[in-house]
Amino acid sequence: MRRLILSDIHANLEALEAVLNDAAGNWDEVVCCGDIVGYGASPVEVIQWTRRFADCLVRGNHDKACCGLLDMSDFNFPARASVLWTRSELPQSDLHWLKALPAGPVFRADYEVVHGTPVDEDEYAITADEVEPLDAHLLRTICFAGHSHIQGGWSWQRGGLIPISRPTLSETERVIDLDPEYLYFINPGSVGQPRDRDPRAAYALWDSTDHLLKFRRVKYDIRLAQARILEAGLPEVLAERLAAGR
Repeated sequence: MRRLILSDIHANLEALEAVLNDAAGNWDEVVCCGDIVGYGASPVEVIQWTRRFADCLVRGNHDKACCGLLDMSDFNFPARASVLWTRSELPQSDLHWLKALPAGPVFRADYEVVHGTPVDEDEYAITADEVEPLDAHLLRTICFAGHSHIQGGWSWQRGGLIPISRPTLSETERVIDLDPEYLYFINPGSVGQPRDRDPRAAYALWDSTDHLLKFRRVKYDIRLAQARILEAGLPEVLAERLAAGR
């Protein structure tokens, strides 16, 4: 089975369309690790696509905030402003759909999906110290997660916890051979707002038959995405950060 692994689209239609064009013909199912909305200016269009094509998905913290399931006390001003704007833009049917999204982990036969971690859907897992104890909570060989907006991963092997690298700025792809005897915690990166100092949209392709994972990066029309954000009256910083990838 070939799966397209997405996370943190954040209502960035231009980035999503670039990913879909780049991945065309290379997937049979879509897995989404949450944060479909928030920050970006195209929540209706992104939800419309996700509702139609996502086969397995979990909610993110911005999805919860936008539909009223999460208070915004921990959100900074730009994040709060984007939540309030998104609420005003979405029809009730989309708000109800967001509210019904499942919390992670969601399990399939050969993988599991979370937004943050298997322990806490809103927890960040970026450093080795944060990731290392999670193996005790994994119920599948591979766990796909989002939330950090940082593409990459970790593997529990005989030599300990081993990092898995994303493509460099000069690469568009990094291929990893997944050993079925090991455990993996994989973040496909953010489609709509990368924070690993690479502004290109991030995603992953996973072929479970061949045990191959491909981290991919693709350029998209950042200026158009920025223009949409500014036209919507959202905070300028949400447009500016897209070009910096952080």
